[in-house]
Amino acid sequence: MMPTRFDALPTATWPRLRTLLDGHAPGGDLINMTIGEPKHKFPNWVGPTLLEAMAGFNSYPDNNGTPELRQSIIDFLHRRYRVKMDADSQIMALNGTREGLFNAVVALCSSGSKILIPNPFYQVYTVAAMAVGAQSVYLPATADFGFLPDLDALTAGELNETSAFFLCSPSNPQGAVASLEYWTRLITLAETYDFKIFADECYSEIYRNAPPPGALEAAALMDADPERVVAFHSLSKRSNLPGLRSGFVASGPKNITRIKQLRAYAGCPIAGPIQHVSAKVWADDDHVVANRQLYCSKFEVADHIFAGVNSYNSPEAGFFLWMPVEDDEAATIKLWTETGVRVLPGSYLGQFANEQNPGSGYVRVALVAPKEEMQRGLITMRDCLYK
Repeated sequence: MMPTRFDALPTATWPRLRTLLDGHAPGGDLINMTIGEPKHKFPNWVGPTLLEAMAGFNSYPDNNGTPELRQSIIDFLHRRYRVKMDADSQIMALNGTREGLFNAVVALCSSGSKILIPNPFYQVYTVAAMAVGAQSVYLPATADFGFLPDLDALTAGELNETSAFFLCSPSNPQGAVASLEYWTRLITLAETYDFKIFADECYSEIYRNAPPPGALEAAALMDADPERVVAFHSLSKRSNLPGLRSGFVASGPKNITRIKQLRAYAGCPIAGPIQHVSAKVWADDDHVVANRQLYCSKFEVADHIFAGVNSYNSPEAGFFLWMPVEDDEAATIKLWTETGVRVLPGSYLGQFANEQNPGSGYVRVALVAPKEEMQRGLITMRDCLYK
C-alpha cells in the first residue's frame, strides 16, 4: 500500500502530555497552566446580542462573511494598523484562524515547494504543508535572535524554492514581537524571492507597552504587493471568546478569491448569529483594553515572583511564560508529582531539526487562570524548580 501524506503526522501535543503525566498522581491540588484558553470574562452584552440574532439559525449563513461583519473587520484594521482594505475583495470570515491557516496553504502553496516555519511552532503549519506535499523547513527561534527566526541565516537557494513563510507575532510560546523593521525585511525577501507571508497575529491585542506592528501595516508602508501578505486574526484571545470560533483572513484580492473558492467546496461558513455577534465584538475596543490591563497586571506578578531567577525572560506580549529548565519533561513531571501544577514541555511545541529542538529546555506556562490561582501556581513553580 502506498503511504499517504498523513502517515507521518506529528503526535498531537495534548495526547502526548496526557501520556507523560496521567500515570502519575498529582502532588497537590490541580493548577492547570498548560492550554492557552482565555478565562477572562467576555463582554456581558455578547449573550443578548446573540439572542437578538437567533432567527438567523434558520438560514444558511453568508459563505464569506456578512457585509456588516466584513465592514467591522475593515474598520478594526484601519483603527489598529492604519491600513485601508476592501471589504468585498480582501476579507473573508473564518471559523477561528486554525481553519484559515490550514486552508491558505492548500489554496496558495504548491506541492514540492518549501514552507518556512519558526521552531517552536503551531502544529497546524506543518500539517498544512504535509497536506499539499510541501516540505516544512524549521527555522530555530531561539533567545540568541530574540525568539524569532534569523533572517540572515536564510540562503538564496532555499528562498528560491519557498512558497510561504509562517510567522506568529506576538509569538506562541515565547511572546516575542516582530518589529516593523523585521516585518519590512521579511516582506522585502518575499518580494525578491516571490513567496507569501502567512502572518498569524492572534495575540496582537495582548501586549504590555507599545502595540505590536502588523504585517499588513508594514506592507502598506512599503507599498508592497497586496498579495504578498496573508494575515490572520481571531476573537479568541482578543475578546476571550475561543468558543465562538470566529476570526478572519485579510490579503490581496487574488489570494482571497482562491481561499474563497476552496471554502465554497471544502469549508463551512460561520453561523449567521455568530457573524452578527462578531461584527459587534470587532467594533468594540473598550473590552480589549480592559482585558489587556488584566494580563499586564499578571505579568507584573510574574516579574515579581521570578525576580530572583536569572534565567527568567519577561515577555513583551501574549499570555505565556517561556521558562528555561534543565530538562523540560523531567521538570514537568517533577512539578506535577510534587505540587499538582501542570505545565507543558517546550519540546512538545518544537521539532527536532538541524540537530536541535529549540523547545527543549523550556516549559510553557499559560497565565490564563484567575490572578490569585495563577499567583499561587507561579510561586509553587518557583519554589519547586528554581530553589
